[in-house]
Amino acid sequence: MSNPLIQTTLPDGLPKLTLGWGLLAWSAKYLLQPDGENAGDPFIFTKEQVRLILWWFAVDDRGRFLYTSGVVRRMKGWGKDPFVAALCLMELCGPTTVKSFGVDYVVGKQHPAPWVQIAAVSRDQTKNTFTLFPTMISRELREDYGLEIHKEIIHKSGGGRIEAVTSSPKSLEGGRSHFVAMNESQFWLENNNGHAMAEAIAGNTAKGRIEAPFRRMAICNAHRPGEDSVAEADYEFYLDLIEGNTKAKKFMYDAREASPGTKLVEEDSLRAGIIEARGDSVWLDVDRLIEEVYDPRTTPSEARRKYLNQIVAAEDAWLTPQQWDAIVQPLLKLLPGDMITLGFDGSRGNDHTALCACRVNDGAIFLLNVWDPKRQTGGKINSAAVDAAVRYAFDTFNVVSFRADVKEFESYVDKWAADYGRTLKVKATPGHAVAYDMRSKGKKEFPQDCEKFENAVIEGNMQHDGNPALRQHILNARRRPNKDGIIGIGKESRMSSRKMDAAVTAVLAFSARQEYLKTKHNRNQEVGIF
Repeated sequence: MSNPLIQTTLPDGLPKLTLGWGLLAWSAKYLLQPDGENAGDPFIFTKEQVRLILWWFAVDDRGRFLYTSGVVRRMKGWGKDPFVAALCLMELCGPTTVKSFGVDYVVGKQHPAPWVQIAAVSRDQTKNTFTLFPTMISRELREDYGLEIHKEIIHKSGGGRIEAVTSSPKSLEGGRSHFVAMNESQFWLENNNGHAMAEAIAGNTAKGRIEAPFRRMAICNAHRPGEDSVAEADYEFYLDLIEGNTKAKKFMYDAREASPGTKLVEEDSLRAGIIEARGDSVWLDVDRLIEEVYDPRTTPSEARRKYLNQIVAAEDAWLTPQQWDAIVQPLLKLLPGDMITLGFDGSRGNDHTALCACRVNDGAIFLLNVWDPKRQTGGKINSAAVDAAVRYAFDTFNVVSFRADVKEFESYVDKWAADYGRTLKVKATPGHAVAYDMRSKGKKEFPQDCEKFENAVIEGNMQHDGNPALRQHILNARRRPNKDGIIGIGKESRMSSRKMDAAVTAVLAFSARQEYLKTKHNRNQEVGIF
């Protein structure tokens, strides 16, 4: 079993400047273990939780927090409620704002006006956290800070409170809560006011002053793709961040899930996957969780979501995250002079434009470039930049075949054929060196190529470098059978914002490679057809 999949915006190592160490010491003095066989003992964070706290309270060389919002995504039973309860008590009474700092130190103080909210779309979710407070708050904490503990609110002497809020966007509007814990954000949907609550919280936490900032953190399990939950929106924001598609930087996302190759039907594999996903939350009973997975009332998708913390593909997904991630080779490099085939799909203003390469000797897929019209001047693809990228590929690599969809780039496709057609070993179609018109080929030939691509992924006869943009486009693709039942790919819906153009180019490049391998030009006996 390989290492677990870690999805995070956090750097390696530990932060240089953080209030976290002081808060961990404060917690050791004042917080108690709320339940279990160690109930009543000092509260001890796991190493994994310590790392999260140190980064969440990390500051830059100006003494400002590195992160203003965050998400911690973990499997069911990891201890999210005690973790968030501890954070809330820190924010109410602990030294969570900067008093002074230097090159290698930072000293904290209490927030001047602590107002903490635990927000959820149902009362039961806030209750899960609030029921922990009576046994988590030590006598010293209660007395030193004058705490009054009630069922849904805790008051602090001299001002300050922790309160529960549920499904009431209007009551949230205009509030000045300095920290909001967003509980179980995978359940925050449009139809239960989850979206409106998230928008109100985001607006409120943007009001903080430099010396007393307002922040928010969501705690969740893996979301169900396509439900349009707040957790899904946060995950897509994380993907935009690591792909460089946003200027926003102060967002912390951290998730730990089982390895992509985890097999539910093989108990040893399942056991290893659960152990990977739980991290150092060793109190979880792995045998008991295996029983839950094998309970016939637990669907495979729910088992993966809850107990492996995996984001499971939509029912009509072309490829699952686990299938695509199982063939990643992060150290893969495309080198100058490598023999490759190219795939291209272009759009001037709505969809993305992408250029993908497939290396001939091993079938490795590389996304060379993807252009998003929203990030282009005037909202239009810079066709000159696209042309330059194609020419750079021909100048740098040994391109033996090139399949380019002609729609919206007809003149460039003809020019590429005129300039490079004689160097290509295989024509895209019998009548053109480069043009591969998806309006005609997309009905039968392209779906067949999609099936071959899918089989190569599932059988492990392909690899890629883990490019996040290509990954997202692959996972956005949906299964679309043609009239003969052959499975091609398409968007979620015609107007969907979830783009899949890079997935199309990957199939085009891979199928061009497969076609080249059949020809007399292929003299390398080490290369086989998958």
